[in-house]
Amino acid sequence: MRLLLIRHGQTPSNVRGALDTAFPGAGLTALGKAQARAVPDALAHERIAGVYASPLVRTQLTAGPLSETLGASVQVQSGLEEISAGGLEMRNDSEAVEAYGECLIAWMRGELDRRMPEGRTGRDFLARYDAAVREIAATHSEGDTIALFSHGAAIRVYGAVSSRMDGDAAAELRIMNTGMCVLEGSPESGWALEEWRSQPLGGLELEDLTAHDVTGESADDAAHEPRHP
Repeated sequence: MRLLLIRHGQTPSNVRGALDTAFPGAGLTALGKAQARAVPDALAHERIAGVYASPLVRTQLTAGPLSETLGASVQVQSGLEEISAGGLEMRNDSEAVEAYGECLIAWMRGELDRRMPEGRTGRDFLARYDAAVREIAATHSEGDTIALFSHGAAIRVYGAVSSRMDGDAAAELRIMNTGMCVLEGSPESGWALEEWRSQPLGGLELEDLTAHDVTGESADDAAHEPRHP
């Protein structure tokens, strides 16, 4: 089984660097919509057996063009949501961004009992995300390729931990809007990292270098990069 973990298109919160992780979340910018429209052509070589999205608005909007191309509905799957920012929600100041990034780094280095400020632990997040993946996998056959539209920090942490990536290497991972992590395996045997595509599926022309994209930049950058409110 192959999981295509695809990050949603750009949102206004991505542009201004806000930790927007709660339901229902922001919609897409004009660039985000263009990124979503580019996904079907970028994945035309894949035989996709199902399209899933988190309950947040931005993932469902991003999954729309692919589902329409395939003639399949987007199935909303609870558990694929972003890593909650807890008490840091909607903040974009340096202190909040650093605290969020430092927590992600700790989780990717195995400190799963560490708690996001006023939020959940890494163990909580992984249990929630893994349960969603297992539920999806149970409805598909071993050889299926499945598209899961999810979120930047969630994909980075789940992809790194589930594939047993070195923590220091994981802390440097980036995933731009509509970037993709491909995992191969099964919930029972475990997952291996097949591909990590940090750039948008439609190409670098769909990247926004001016955005302060907190949940897409590396956790190491988030923890140490100076930022202004």
